[in-house]
Amino acid sequence: MATHVTNQAGDTAAPPGDELVERGQRFYDEHLRPLLEPQHNGRFVAIDPATERYFLADKAIEALLAGRKALPDTIFFLARVGHKAAHKIGGHGHRIG
Repeated sequence: MATHVTNQAGDTAAPPGDELVERGQRFYDEHLRPLLEPQHNGRFVAIDPATERYFLADKAIEALLAGRKALPDTIFFLARVGHKAAHKIGGHGHRIG
């Protein structure tokens, strides 16, 4: 069952963060992975699990902006096709001392 948050104006907002991630990942795994992999590996997909709409682009910002244009009040789940995460944080450090 989906949980939605309603603001003071009565508008329905996105589900809480953990639920958005869970629903977005499930939608990607069950519906989009078979459609997008491997042909679109490396591209980004912004997903609104509530409407099951998604926006595919070469750059993360392009996918998110396309989604925002179509669904302006939506918070999206972002995935990178063929990857475990949309972005990675890391690097090589040097030990001082």
